[in-house]
Amino acid sequence: MRKRIKKRTAVRATYPRPALHPQTFHLECKSEPREVRKIEPFLKKVNEVARLDDGTFYRLLVAGTEAVNNGILHGNKSDPRKLVHVLVVLEKDCLILRVKDEGKGFRVDEIPDPLEEKNLLKTDGRGIFLMRSLMDKVVFHITDDGTIVELAIDLRLLR
Repeated sequence: MRKRIKKRTAVRATYPRPALHPQTFHLECKSEPREVRKIEPFLKKVNEVARLDDGTFYRLLVAGTEAVNNGILHGNKSDPRKLVHVLVVLEKDCLILRVKDEGKGFRVDEIPDPLEEKNLLKTDGRGIFLMRSLMDKVVFHITDDGTIVELAIDLRLLR
């Protein structure tokens, strides 16, 4: 007589597991202005995991788009041979967006204040101000092979 063997079925969780380790997401953009349009779908994929509220996601989208645009236009001078790398690290208490270009860098303290009267009507020059206004932390790292802007959202402040 043959014994019946019970089949084991795998049980799949239908809820997101808490992240024990940081999760990372990566995107590469050529230094062509039209590449900026890749940022929104990329960040929407990140948000499927991060589950940010609409306002926080919008802050991330605007600041991230600005950082990538700056990397393409100012850092890489729209040179299509150069890349802009976007890395998102999602940790338990923090979301970090790093944008790295292949430019020569700049001095943050030399960027004109967009709120000064002489700069109010200029059509550019508000990117860094905007990033600082929207994010919980903004840090610039000038390296030998490019500039990295690090934007952070403190997820503890959202709870």
